[in-house]
Amino acid sequence: MSPRIKCGCQSCTIRGFVGPAIVITLGVLLLLNEVQGGHLYFGNTWPVILIVIGLLHLGSSMASREGHVTSQPVTGSPSSGPTPPASGSETPYSVQGQ
Repeated sequence: MSPRIKCGCQSCTIRGFVGPAIVITLGVLLLLNEVQGGHLYFGNTWPVILIVIGLLHLGSSMASREGHVTSQPVTGSPSSGPTPPASGSETPYSVQGQ
């Protein structure tokens, strides 16, 4: 297994905050439920989590990707796919359907 390369660009940094932001938002919503005596129960406030996720992804997409590090090193030219068989050779499926 190759060592994982950590990217430090702004976009990847913001994406790293999604998990902690969800946990904090969930905690705040559950705390509001307890403090308000059930008036702000989780059934009504769960869309706030979706809004937080959306805002973080929006911020990530608008952030700079300067200095972005890809996880796969680029080596050689991209392959053009498998090579087709020669025209004179037959495969087990070449006579099928004739």
